[in-house]
Amino acid sequence: MNAAPWWETTAPQAMSEAQWESLCDGCGLCCLHKIDEGGGVVHYTDVACRLLDPLTARCRDYAQRETQVPGCERITPDNVAQLHWLPPTCAYRLIAAGQPLPDWHPLICGDARRVHGAIRTVIGRVVEERRVRRKDMVHRIVQWWPRA
Repeated sequence: MNAAPWWETTAPQAMSEAQWESLCDGCGLCCLHKIDEGGGVVHYTDVACRLLDPLTARCRDYAQRETQVPGCERITPDNVAQLHWLPPTCAYRLIAAGQPLPDWHPLICGDARRVHGAIRTVIGRVVEERRVRRKDMVHRIVQWWPRA
């Protein structure tokens, strides 16, 4: 009989920092500019944070991102439930809600590139924020997954 994987048996607050960080699938969706209408309504744009590398969907300065980008919020076991803007496919969000990871998640399939093949990333889909005026963000809204 196979034992359940650690992410199904370990509460988020009990995970080591390395375990918690390994939940990230590297999609880059959390690094997109969002328009928050309030009341839980958030619209994603195709405009990437200035630190997001659009070719890899990774932060160019992950260790210093919070000091480099005002409003950048570290996702933790203690705040994940309040971050209503996380995409529905976010492993942090799924695990915190007691839901399973999708089959394309690197912890499930063993291949970090599969998330890109599943078209669940920002690679090839975003514009850098320096190319978009703030007032034009509303014209950059995208819907890359079904509404919940």
